[in-house]
Amino acid sequence: MEYLKAFFVGGIICFLGQLLIDRTKLTPARILIGMVVAGVILGALGIYDRILRFAGAGASVPIIGFGSLLARGVKTAVNTRGFLGIFTGGLGATAGGVAAAVFFAQLISLIFDPKDK
Repeated sequence: MEYLKAFFVGGIICFLGQLLIDRTKLTPARILIGMVVAGVILGALGIYDRILRFAGAGASVPIIGFGSLLARGVKTAVNTRGFLGIFTGGLGATAGGVAAAVFFAQLISLIFDPKDK
């Protein structure tokens, strides 16, 4: 049942992104930023935490989960470090994921021969 919930919620998030691509004149970069901002807002309001508990990886893997993680990191850092946590919390919470993305992108670029179109 966990897999079905993850697939369902992840599918809805991706479906919404695809609708924005197909039905609007928004650029992919604006859609990406919109998804991250939506994740930040939903995370700050505590709504995305409930979605995460329900869907697990189906909600944490899409880009909207990155925004939620940013908001959670800022909340935690503000509670522990005070005002400076606003500037450091999001970076600290997402550093592992960003570092992994950069590392694996570099690794893949060494294995394969990337070409521009």
